[in-house]
Amino acid sequence: MSDETVRPVNGSYGTIGGVEITEEVIARLVKNAEEGFPGATFRSPGRPTRADEPTRAVTVRLTESELSAVMDRAEREHRTRSDAIRAALKEWADASA
Repeated sequence: MSDETVRPVNGSYGTIGGVEITEEVIARLVKNAEEGFPGATFRSPGRPTRADEPTRAVTVRLTESELSAVMDRAEREHRTRSDAIRAALKEWADASA
């Protein structure tokens, strides 16, 4: 990172997401932060919970053809890859009970 002080050009520090960053914008952002972002709602960090009990990530190695088959079925059923794999594991575990 450079030790040079950033200076505005024609009153602008540039844009972020199409918003012109000026001293006025910076002052509003600082004021909002100092006031605790009134009216804002924040979500908890991390992924949303999906069960009433703790979960763990498990790594499984699949061949390209196995993964392709999983992804094809997941797409047909409008599921995420993880959800499709969980459904397949549940079906397998329930069948062995």
